[in-house]
Amino acid sequence: MRSAHLFTAATVSYLANCAVGTGVATRTIDTSNARWVHHALYISTSALSALAATSGLRPGADRSQRKAVLALLPAGVPLSLIPFLGSHSNRHIVVALTAAPFFAAGLIRAWR
Repeated sequence: MRSAHLFTAATVSYLANCAVGTGVATRTIDTSNARWVHHALYISTSALSALAATSGLRPGADRSQRKAVLALLPAGVPLSLIPFLGSHSNRHIVVALTAAPFFAAGLIRAWR
């Protein structure tokens, strides 16, 4: 799989997770019977981000792939903090959203 595709999958998973989280926070959607959906998206986002980040470490990775990895790496900090924050606070939302610029930068660089 091409590394740009991994960056795309990680970003789409992140956006889907944000959409579900926003829907729950605004009470637009009710996941009380399926709380696992948001958690599964978080796990998917984390796993795909890790795969995308390691794609630049493989032999034959070019300079643009390494730049994409460097752009995405800071997103690991908020992703790793999320499980330790309460899910019913603004802190959860703010920390989750701090990853957005890094996903965007990594995706843009991966497709150059």
